[in-house]
Amino acid sequence: MNGDQEALLRQFETAIKDMGVEDLRALTGSLLSSGSSADRVTYRTRRPDPASRRSRRPRLPEPVVFRLRVDLVRAAPPIWRRLDVRSDLTLDVVHQVLQDAFAWTDSHLHRFTLGTDAWDNDGEQFLCPYDVEEQEDDESGVPEERVRLDETLDEPGDVLHYVYDYGDDWELVLKLEEVLPATAETPVAVCVGGRRGAPPEDCGSLRDADGLAEVLDDPAHFDPADVNTQLQRSYYPLRRLGLPAHLLQCIAMLEYDGDDLGERLVAIDPTRRLPEAELAAALRPYQWFLDRAGGGGIPLTAAGYLRPTDVEEVTPLIPAMAGWIGKANREDLTVPVADFRELLIRPLGLLRKYKGKLLLTRAGAAARRSPQALFDHLAARLVPDDDGFARDANLLVLAYAAVSAGNALPRRQIAETLDSLGYHRSDGRSVDVHALRNFEGNALDVLLNVATPPFDRRTEHRISPAAAALAYAALIRPSA
Repeated sequence: MNGDQEALLRQFETAIKDMGVEDLRALTGSLLSSGSSADRVTYRTRRPDPASRRSRRPRLPEPVVFRLRVDLVRAAPPIWRRLDVRSDLTLDVVHQVLQDAFAWTDSHLHRFTLGTDAWDNDGEQFLCPYDVEEQEDDESGVPEERVRLDETLDEPGDVLHYVYDYGDDWELVLKLEEVLPATAETPVAVCVGGRRGAPPEDCGSLRDADGLAEVLDDPAHFDPADVNTQLQRSYYPLRRLGLPAHLLQCIAMLEYDGDDLGERLVAIDPTRRLPEAELAAALRPYQWFLDRAGGGGIPLTAAGYLRPTDVEEVTPLIPAMAGWIGKANREDLTVPVADFRELLIRPLGLLRKYKGKLLLTRAGAAARRSPQALFDHLAARLVPDDDGFARDANLLVLAYAAVSAGNALPRRQIAETLDSLGYHRSDGRSVDVHALRNFEGNALDVLLNVATPPFDRRTEHRISPAAAALAYAALIRPSA
């Protein structure tokens, strides 16, 4: 044995001297899995044909708790976490749990794989949003947010692979150890054990004790309480409520800057309902158009405008008309009335023009039946299906409106957040407060016209309690 081999052996003996049987088994598996593809073994030694478990399986009929042992591949001594995780989580949420469990910051790409390792091209891969957008037409990776954890694991011994940061190649092996019962109150995830501190971001793939001693104060230190503190952040209850994933990314960014938007959203009682009388009063301008159109249609002038008598009648009901200077009897000269009427046609889809009249659509007829039906229809139309500025602007408007009942909407803060997301005006200038309404289908026009009189120009950007409730309902509305 030469000197280098003797030194390596001493390092190995030092590394394993405090290990238990469980750690030694994990280390053995890690060392074997780091070899060439020809002599690599899988963690599923109980199954002779691992290829038979490389695809999704049916979801479990009821949620359970999966006790997972999560090991960092090729770490010596082993670095691992034991997590109790709800089986009904989608993989994008499991990704966040793993980030918190290993004290990472979600600053790099990642993916999940059912197969022999995280890069097994024969296994089924579940991709982060960037990889979904960049994959070639002949590739078949599935968006992670469409896949539940119980579609990848279901029996003790099953394994799911995860890799984070394709440069440092932090590969984790998630092994299902035990299936436990769950209730409606079962938290998203709890850390129940683990060993050693995780390597920090961008440390060059350090995994051994000596290397980690250079970047961690105490590589041996690990406290499950630190992980559980992170697992209590607002992301998890908001995700369970069904908030759009892209909004949650914005909330996480805002929390990093000290904004408590997420915590305020969590504090809202999701079961609260407005009294029907209050709802009806706040939706009065919408209901006026539906009732008039339902009585044979609202006749328009030859130029396609509302008749002056109708303009005069509806003007006092529309909050956006507060402080308007003018006689308000001609729709072509009364911009808030004209804008509101167009809002009901598109994007809300409540009315349609036909042969010189405004008529109810099928959706409008259904929404006319009750204030709650109208409220539900508006909530369903406030989050656009498309990507880009309209989606992000509306999501942020809705989120801040939901926590701003009785207060002015923080438009400047929303504009600054959009600017930090990389959006800018067509001339290159920063996004300003006017941009929140300068696109078709903006949620703000709908929300500001959900209010009860009296209307005051000084409070034109104040969010009424009914508008706040509507914004919240739009955010937690189940996806189609």
